[in-house]
Amino acid sequence: MSEEHGSLIKNTKQLSIAVIASFFIPLIIIFLLIVYVNSGKKTDTNGSERSTLAIIKPVGQLNFKDASAPREMQTGEAVYKAVCASCHNSGAAGAPKFAAASTWGGRIGTGYDALYASVIKGKGAMPARGGANPSDISDYEIARAVVYLANSAGGKFPEPKAPIEKPAAK
Repeated sequence: MSEEHGSLIKNTKQLSIAVIASFFIPLIIIFLLIVYVNSGKKTDTNGSERSTLAIIKPVGQLNFKDASAPREMQTGEAVYKAVCASCHNSGAAGAPKFAAASTWGGRIGTGYDALYASVIKGKGAMPARGGANPSDISDYEIARAVVYLANSAGGKFPEPKAPIEKPAAK
């Protein structure tokens, strides 16, 4: 028989080199592939972090207030955005849209006092005080929101007078 199809491994040294090579060569190839894939240009690494934070952000947040701190009155615009905008931006449930003079004309014609009374007592689908809690939004702040909303549609109501603070009881 001829020896042309003989074994390439002739001793234990060659066997040990073949075993080590068959283990480490694929590891080296995998490592080089990982380095190659990760070396590509990374665009906006903060964007993926921001999108992840947006996905896992909590649904609600707690805002703690110091009950003994002096109350800061909100502007009419701030109250509008917090309480009124959900209905008046879209016209939901028949609410007159913000800055739409055609839907506010007759209402503005009734006067400020009638508009304010409608908000405080509720009218149609609008709940009393627009659904705001009296401990969160004062009557003065609601009055400012009424003026802001009516004036956006062409009303010329003056800003309501700020309430006089009660002196501290002794």
